[in-house]
Amino acid sequence: MTTTADLETLLTAHESAAFSPAALAGLDDGEEFPDGAVRVLDDAGLPAHYVLTPVGDFSETVRLLRSVARRDLTVAIAHGKTFLGAAPVWVAGTPEQAARLAARVRAGEPVCWGLTERDHGADLLAGEFAAVADAESGVHGGGWRLTGEKWLINNATRSTLACVLARTDPAGGGRGFSLFLVDKRRLPEGAWRNLPKVRTHGIRGADISGFALDGAPVPADALVGEEGEGIPVVLKTLQLTRVACTALSLGAADHALRLARDFVTERELYGRRLADVPHVRRILGRAAAAALTAEAVSVLSARSVHTLPGELSAISALTKAYVPTLTQETLGSLGELLGVRGFLTSPPGRGFAKLERDHRICAIFDGSTVVNRAALLNQMPRLVRQLKRRRADSEGLRAAADLTAPLPPFAPDRLTLLSVTGCSAVQMLPDTAARMEEEGPPETGPLMARMLAELALLERDSVDFVPMTGGLPSTAFGLAERYERAYAAAACLLLWLENPPLRTGRLGADGLWVRACLTSLLGEDDSDVFGALADVVLGTSAGEFTLWRGVV
Repeated sequence: MTTTADLETLLTAHESAAFSPAALAGLDDGEEFPDGAVRVLDDAGLPAHYVLTPVGDFSETVRLLRSVARRDLTVAIAHGKTFLGAAPVWVAGTPEQAARLAARVRAGEPVCWGLTERDHGADLLAGEFAAVADAESGVHGGGWRLTGEKWLINNATRSTLACVLARTDPAGGGRGFSLFLVDKRRLPEGAWRNLPKVRTHGIRGADISGFALDGAPVPADALVGEEGEGIPVVLKTLQLTRVACTALSLGAADHALRLARDFVTERELYGRRLADVPHVRRILGRAAAAALTAEAVSVLSARSVHTLPGELSAISALTKAYVPTLTQETLGSLGELLGVRGFLTSPPGRGFAKLERDHRICAIFDGSTVVNRAALLNQMPRLVRQLKRRRADSEGLRAAADLTAPLPPFAPDRLTLLSVTGCSAVQMLPDTAARMEEEGPPETGPLMARMLAELALLERDSVDFVPMTGGLPSTAFGLAERYERAYAAAACLLLWLENPPLRTGRLGADGLWVRACLTSLLGEDDSDVFGALADVVLGTSAGEFTLWRGVV
């Protein structure tokens, strides 16, 4: 196991070798896998953090993966995929399965997650990859035979283990699929065939390929969960992986802010530094506010994995929709700031074009933005009812928001397909705003009033919304976006209220960061607050521009 500080020190030490920007760019140009960087992470013990034990800290895993993504998204995606592949076992596996897999993950064995298929994409219920009872035994207790193809799978070729979704009932349906953990090393020759690497626009060096199985025999204990539970287990697992994916976006935002900071401090125009131009400072400050807002959402959601697991069906969907989308918009604004230099392969701005195209995949991983917003909208009637009742798990919410509070053990049995209690953070937003008016700086008062007005409009406009069978109208997605922003506002306020260190220093004085985040969320423009936040960015290294600084 390693700490975030230890990993940061190690990665900094390797920035002239395996994590050299020039070396990683060269591998990207050649579409070559970053073996050297992956070995550094293995030797550092990062794989141990992909094992979600009851006493583990999921938010620490997100922070560590963010540190890697801050350097290179290809490396972070290639290495972090093991968590996604192993997570179904942490959710539904037996203690024996979890223990065996944990030992191999800690040893650095990559695991992939075989969900998608060439002709069906994300439509999991249309999957044709099949598992049948072993013909020799005639009963499932004797094992299974797996046949079919999985395609566009990260680490499909490199992995030694694959968690695959297979049709176990020819009729299909919600209970017609099961999950299997397949060990390549235990298969007879010819049962597994690797498919060619797929060339991609971003993350060019990653192993995006596939595999085909032809009557591959697997033992009975390869089944993860019960027969027919594949889809429910996948949906519960996505509640973890969708939050984990935010680490990639946070790292991308860190990287982009560093490139922008270096550019505006080194570049002069008409005899003055770009960093001294008010318009430039406003752009930089707004981008920084967006990055901090995304971090607040990620932090609260990651800790909620432990404290509010029953609400993760809603929390994970809105988090995965919001954070990558906001980050991509932020990269766009910083790209305009860099101008043509953002497209260069040499300084200043080197690496921005790669970063921007690499990050685009983050909004697609584990359900696209549209898929996640649809998942949120399908729960909207229940969410609105709970919002009207103002009921919430205040104890679980405060434990998630207090970054120094001990986390309860991860309880996979408390994961549900639908949140019965809604989303506590949004439902408590009026109470949280009232606390902020009492305890916060005076400057936040007007922001609270406008935010509560927005929440009241959201509640009014959503009260009659009913999900439609066969699809959702495009106008409905605006409701999802507004609900996401309400959650983001709640995350910012809760972190400020529950963590006194976040009220100090250059970021916290006079509520600077929380004022900037709320101003950005409300779509308002405040040159003073964004300019002041730009000053903090200009005086802080990218790895230190974080809400975690000074808290833990």
